[in-house]
Amino acid sequence: MILIVGFGNAVNLTDGLDGLATFPVIIASLTFLVIVYLSGNVKFAEYLGIPHVPGAGELAVFAAAIIGACLAFLWFNAPPAAVFMGDTGSLALGGALATIAVTAQHELVLVLVGGLFVVEALSVIIQVFWYKRTGKRVFRMAPIHHHFEQLGWPESTVVIRFWIVSIVLALAGLATLKLR
Repeated sequence: MILIVGFGNAVNLTDGLDGLATFPVIIASLTFLVIVYLSGNVKFAEYLGIPHVPGAGELAVFAAAIIGACLAFLWFNAPPAAVFMGDTGSLALGGALATIAVTAQHELVLVLVGGLFVVEALSVIIQVFWYKRTGKRVFRMAPIHHHFEQLGWPESTVVIRFWIVSIVLALAGLATLKLR
């Protein structure tokens, strides 16, 4: 329950710039599409030493649907955005990713794959905690993507660099499959 609610809010906090949350959700969904397919297959799960979850392979279809929906959304959310995700979309996407991870018994992999979302949420938690205790800010603005904007990075630079980070984290998450 904590993971689902927390991840929903983390994706919601990340959704502050055009396309910033959408592409990392696509990357995380693609990663979990692979993971749930492997978890649902007895031979692959046994070979990789991951828990076999009967029926988990069916979640690959759900992950593919998330990817398709996000790609369609991204088409209209590219700068200048004609459509915005808002709380309804971001909370649902974060909750869906966490639900897939819980069902596939790969909760810690979600924390790694969705590390971008975790950092965004932690930046807000740190900022609020520190400001209430000292009256000073750790970041110029929270969530952290706005901190980088305040440092002078253009919006497109922040978004694309965060996308790159999400790709690297997804590859690291996939690498954990054979490291067990």
